[in-house]
Amino acid sequence: MRKKCPWALKSPLEEQYHDLEWGVPVHDDRLLFEFLILEGAQAGLSWSVILKKREGYRKAFANFDAGLVANYDANKIIALLANPEIIRNKLKINAAVSNAQAFLKVQQEFGSFDAYIWRFVDGIPKQNAWKNMADFPVTTSESDVMSKDLKKRGFKFVGSTICYAHMQATGMVNDHTTDCFRHAEIRNAGKSIQGLTKSQRII
Repeated sequence: MRKKCPWALKSPLEEQYHDLEWGVPVHDDRLLFEFLILEGAQAGLSWSVILKKREGYRKAFANFDAGLVANYDANKIIALLANPEIIRNKLKINAAVSNAQAFLKVQQEFGSFDAYIWRFVDGIPKQNAWKNMADFPVTTSESDVMSKDLKKRGFKFVGSTICYAHMQATGMVNDHTTDCFRHAEIRNAGKSIQGLTKSQRII
């Protein structure tokens, strides 16, 4: 049996997410926006709760089309607050809408959110070598800088801890434990882009 990060063994849903998504570099703006909203929704909760509601979020937030979410009005927010398929927290729902608006501004300025967000690791996934989950940092200097810049641009629920979770989810860092089968797979995939120029990496 292949070794896996211990957290992945808590439920079939978490195991599937671990095996297929967690730590894989993401360069698709729609998916980057999805993780941004889901990580914000997780604040104070477990990731397993969010995974169970992920499909509900996709339906409630137009499959994470930032252009559509940015135009959600007061009536739409009231409807979302009554939707049991998502986390019914007014601050988080309002943040999703304002974050969509800020997201569109970043896209306009940088050409894509991908080009913006990957600047915080210079376009190259950081390959960590943690032996145990207890070794994982909660924040890093990169997540601190990312959080500060996102807040400056009007984003909410983007503290440094949430930003680091976003970095882990979208493959900006490889935080699989070294004995996990995915650690080597993702590390080797990351090597394929290291020969690219900086501009090629982040577009």
